[in-house]
Amino acid sequence: QVQLVESGGGLVQPGGSLRLSCAAFGFTLDDYVSAWFRQAPGKEREGLSCISSSDGGTYYADSVKGRFTISRDNAKNTLYLQMNSLEPEDTAVYYCAADLYSLCDGVPGDEYDHWGRGTRVTVSS
Repeated sequence: QVQLVESGGGLVQPGGSLRLSCAAFGFTLDDYVSAWFRQAPGKEREGLSCISSSDGGTYYADSVKGRFTISRDNAKNTLYLQMNSLEPEDTAVYYCAADLYSLCDGVPGDEYDHWGRGTRVTVSS
């Protein structure tokens, strides 16, 4: 059964860092384009970053560029999102997603087939 499971969320002070993980089960993650999204209270889901299956190329939304880094550990079949310089505006539920046919050539959209259930990140003093 195909499954994505996020972890690593929590409460962090402004300026702090967190690393989110997304473990994949039932499929080989590096065969898929993978991405991170978030949804803040009262807002629409926002695509943040993606990583290509073919060459590991990445893309970042302007809102996180320079602060967040997406990566993938193929041996662990796990996707990561390193988040630095966190701001209160980064407070949201963060989701990972994977899709066999998407391209990582822009802000990831809602076409991804497989989604995790999310992990909550709260940035507050």
